[in-house]
Amino acid sequence: MSTADHTSPVPSPAPVPAAPTGRKTVLLIGGVDAHVERYVALGVTTVLIQHPDKVTEYQTRAADVLLVVDYTDWDTVRPFAEAARAVYGVDAVVSLTEPGVTPAGRLGDLFGLTDGRRHEVSRRMRDKSLMRRHLAENGLPAPHAALVEGRESLDAFGERAGYPFIVKPVSTTAGFGLLRAENRADLDRVWARIREMDGGRTDRGSTMFTVDGFLMESYIDGPEFSVEALSFAGRHVVVAVTEKLTSQEHFAELGHAVPARLDADDRTALTDAVEEFLTGMGVTDGPSHTEIRLSSRGPLVIESHNRLGGDNIVELVEAAYGIDMIAYGTAWPLGLVEPLTASPEPKGAAVMRVVLREPGTVTAVAGVDEVRARPDVIAAQVNVGPGDTVRPLRDNWDRLGSVVVTAADTDSAVELCERLAGESIRIDVEPAAAAAPVLAA
Repeated sequence: MSTADHTSPVPSPAPVPAAPTGRKTVLLIGGVDAHVERYVALGVTTVLIQHPDKVTEYQTRAADVLLVVDYTDWDTVRPFAEAARAVYGVDAVVSLTEPGVTPAGRLGDLFGLTDGRRHEVSRRMRDKSLMRRHLAENGLPAPHAALVEGRESLDAFGERAGYPFIVKPVSTTAGFGLLRAENRADLDRVWARIREMDGGRTDRGSTMFTVDGFLMESYIDGPEFSVEALSFAGRHVVVAVTEKLTSQEHFAELGHAVPARLDADDRTALTDAVEEFLTGMGVTDGPSHTEIRLSSRGPLVIESHNRLGGDNIVELVEAAYGIDMIAYGTAWPLGLVEPLTASPEPKGAAVMRVVLREPGTVTAVAGVDEVRARPDVIAAQVNVGPGDTVRPLRDNWDRLGSVVVTAADTDSAVELCERLAGESIRIDVEPAAAAAPVLAA
């Protein structure tokens, strides 16, 4: 049975039957259909608290109980969660998605289902300023960092840390709001953009995040990777190192590849750094996604999340390694899966590349179904159609789609994926009209 309540301050438990005796019950905070699917397959009673903007038809059918509330608001979600626990009994509070990990940790601590530090750890992972301060206080590697506290703080940080340096919201995602201060003359532009964004909601992609302050940190050079890991009672197992395709011109991620093309020494340096980071941050259980660069100073963490990686990374990992990270993330908190004992060996390779075109107006789209039908393609999608605007590329929300493929090795997968995304999928774009020339008086 599924129930939904958009208006009542507290859900009414009376009409809803209790969970069947003997079944585990999970309180799932947010998430996507795949998370609910894993619990259905496990035979777990699923009480889903979902944000009004994120409810799907499948979740409405599949969840045993569906409570539709803004779970990012603690005063709103707490009474619903407490009522659900009173009626059904809750064996674990779980979230595998960015906006849900902090309320899930807080509820787990409140209900006595964790070690009592899950909320504190989740806050440190989400708040980039707290993360940098914690690393510095514990003697772990970190770049220079400081909170933006007025226009003059930009000048002071530039003098101390040098240029370029990065300015980012302390708690958003997917590259939203990232700024690069190139030199002192660039600081007026950076400050104007900070003032424009600060205090509002993210206005691209998900609107579930509030821009609540900015962090400055010194620029980290070198190639970028992400490390996908699973933690079991304080023991971290690296599942994959993901090679990331990025650009100096913007903050959009252009693709991912697993296994990353690394020599053994560099891979060990990255994985050792991430294991040290996770331990230092207090992460003990569940999935994590850590973005890191092999910088001239050695491996340095850019940011990390105690949840699954997005951008098709879980699909890439499963295709290349045969490890379903969603299954581990859902089952481990309930004690329904044995822990991994060692990092897996790859059985192939998988790559994602985004679909990009020059700015303008889309006039036609073709080839997506043909690409999707190929046996070596895991997924292919385009999110624009005729009449849509192609914006200049700034962050992940400006990308037009993606292709995900598998092949015997990473080089082959990269070549195939780039060809399909760049040539086989056709997006015709009429360029934006050039500005009229200004005539001299």
